[in-house]
Order: sequence, then C-alpha cells, then structure tokens
Amino acid sequence: MKLYGFWRSLATYRVRVAMALKGLHAEEISIDLLKGKQHTDEYKAVNPQGVVPALILDDDGPPLFQSLAILEYLEETRPQPPLLPRDPRGRARVRGLALIAAADGHPLITPRIRIYLEKELKVEEARRNLWLAHWTLTALEAIEGHLAKDKETGRYCHGDSLTLADICLASQVIGALAYFNCDTSGVPTVMRVYNECMKEKAFADAHPLKHGQH
Repeated sequence: MKLYGFWRSLATYRVRVAMALKGLHAEEISIDLLKGKQHTDEYKAVNPQGVVPALILDDDGPPLFQSLAILEYLEETRPQPPLLPRDPRGRARVRGLALIAAADGHPLITPRIRIYLEKELKVEEARRNLWLAHWTLTALEAIEGHLAKDKETGRYCHGDSLTLADICLASQVIGALAYFNCDTSGVPTVMRVYNECMKEKAFADAHPLKHGQH
C-alpha cells in the first residue's frame, strides 16, 4: 500500500493512527501542501480534489480518498481491533463525534482555506490566526458538550475501547495545541480523553511533529 500524505496533515494523521492500530503498513509518499504539490497534474491523477490523504491499495484498483472513508474501509476489511461499537446507536454516536472534528471543524482550517483568506480576501495573518483558532476550538467545545453529559463516555469517547471518534478527537486537539495555540482549559473531558489516547503507541508515534518534514 502507498499512503499519499503530508507530515502536517491532520487528516493523514488520522489514517496513520488507524493503520497502526490495525497492524497495517504503507509506504508514505509526501505531498508538500505548503509548496502546492497537491495541485500538480501528477497528484491530481491520484486525487482530483488535490487534497491528502489518498491510499493506494495493492489490488491496482482506484485510490481511496477522504480520511473517514479510508478509516471505514480499514474497519470493514481489517475488523480487529474494532474501531466502531457493535450496536447501531453506539456506531452512530461514534460517527457523529468523529464528524464534528473531521467534517465540521477541520475543513475550515486547511491550507486551501488559509490561502484563500490570504490571497483572495486579503485577510492579514493575525486575523487569519484568529479564524483558525476559533474554528478549531469551536469543534472541540461541541465534542466536549457531548462527552461531558453522555453516560456512554468512558475512558475514551465511547466506553473504554478506542474508536474512530478518538482518532478524530486526537487530530483536532493536535491542531489546537501544536498549530494554533488554543486555550483548551475549557474542554477538560476532551483533554482527558486526548491524554489517554496519547498513551497509546499508535497515537503518539503518528504525531505530526514526530514526522517533521520527512
């Protein structure tokens, strides 16, 4: 397998964690988002949207794209250890929590959004940084609202086993702490779960800052 990604990419982080939990390995190919490599014809042939990650399987089929779709594929084809609860209601809750981070929060702070704010709307850097921190923290606050009041919350987002929700939560917290200097004191349940996740080798080893500019 080949994983097209970028060391700073939070979406790539999600896939990297899931693959590690499932005991899978992929050759990583860096697409430097800061240098615009995602817009090259070569990469557009892999993913016409020009975003990462994309996962090439060993069956010569078309690439997989979008991090949550890739995570669902990994779950269906490599069910152990499970990253979704067995009951439909629990699965819906986990997917909902994951989507708050991956579909609502993260898309607002990606490089293409930042570049548009800068180049097209002429938003100065300080105000762009306010935007990034605001939407990053807003997603975490929404997740906190669910985790803090729901009895299903355990050691992790849903009970005492890791799920897709934890992977997405961790990616969002990494953005908040490592990239945007957010004050996370207002989301204590989120941070408790995050700290539990980071005790796991799969989460810690996949951290973007550990991958630097490789």
